[in-house]
Amino acid sequence: MSRTAKRAFKYRFYPTPEQAAESSRTFGCVRLVYNRALHARTLARQQEKRRIGYAETSAMLTAWKRDPELGFLREVSSVPLQQALRHLQAGFVNFFAKRARYPVFKSRKKSRQSAEYTRSAFRYRDGALTLAKMVAPLDIRWSRPLPEGAVPSTVTVSRDPAGRWFVSILCEDTIRRLDPVPGRVGVDAGITSLVTLSTGAKVANPRHERRDRRRLAKAQRNLSRKAKGSANRAKARMKVARANARISDRRRDFLHKLSTRLVHDNQVVVIEDLNVRNMVGNHSLARAISDASWRELRSMLEYKAGWYGRELIVVDRWFPSSKLCSACGRKAAMMPLNVRAWACPSCGTLHDRDVNAAKNILAAGLAER
Repeated sequence: MSRTAKRAFKYRFYPTPEQAAESSRTFGCVRLVYNRALHARTLARQQEKRRIGYAETSAMLTAWKRDPELGFLREVSSVPLQQALRHLQAGFVNFFAKRARYPVFKSRKKSRQSAEYTRSAFRYRDGALTLAKMVAPLDIRWSRPLPEGAVPSTVTVSRDPAGRWFVSILCEDTIRRLDPVPGRVGVDAGITSLVTLSTGAKVANPRHERRDRRRLAKAQRNLSRKAKGSANRAKARMKVARANARISDRRRDFLHKLSTRLVHDNQVVVIEDLNVRNMVGNHSLARAISDASWRELRSMLEYKAGWYGRELIVVDRWFPSSKLCSACGRKAAMMPLNVRAWACPSCGTLHDRDVNAAKNILAAGLAER
């Protein structure tokens, strides 16, 4: 059995100097349009108590292009500018629906540098992708093939802080659902063990940030000694970005392999609804929690379970998985973090804290079905 879904295929590419300059100009224009539209919508909301929608900001964009001081907006493709307004509209929709925070302004140094092109602003033919305002196709490293007969609907060009260029191609793909399997597993997230399974298996935390901490710290020290605005400071900043990119790439690769294995081996996967945002408020554990990246693991499990016909169940964050005895159900009054093994006073069962929690998570998830 198969299903059709939209999938993004991300590739690295190497632009010519002209393509890099054109993309950089587009990134700047996208950022400017987004920030101006956000400023206008915020003023209207605060001063006039009214909401401005996409149509009004689109009319504002037309007026901005006529302004002699903003004439450079006409030099780049209009599609990424319109897409920026649509993304802002989506941000406000999510805010008013209480699914997200209020949209924030984009920064050249801190925000993602990207531009999105819809079908009218690019040409994909015979494996060659050419963007609007560019003459030559992009020099893409096709690390994996696109689906046969794929017709891209959107193309997103981005540059990360390490100076690497990427293109993400969104297209329809036919995904074959996996055959049903009897496996059901509860997953308890942790720091020493990244995840502990109800089967008793533990997956060690690779601690990617800790492994590269000396390299990153050295690069950050060198950056702090460089004069602001100097060429040497720009080079040092790039070394810090490359060290961070190495950490994030390795972490993402590990999480993809782990999530794929969990989804392939089990028909039902049960996890906890962890409030990571509040947990990183613990300054003693914030770095380790961020390095574990539980939220990213959950996101991968969610969309992969949907793709392959598996069931992902999320247990309430207040469920006392660590305090309950998985054998008799007795609830302990206290369970400090330093207690890694304990014996149930009622039935005498000796528990590994994390394995017991994973078993309880599985039981609670199956009870909710």
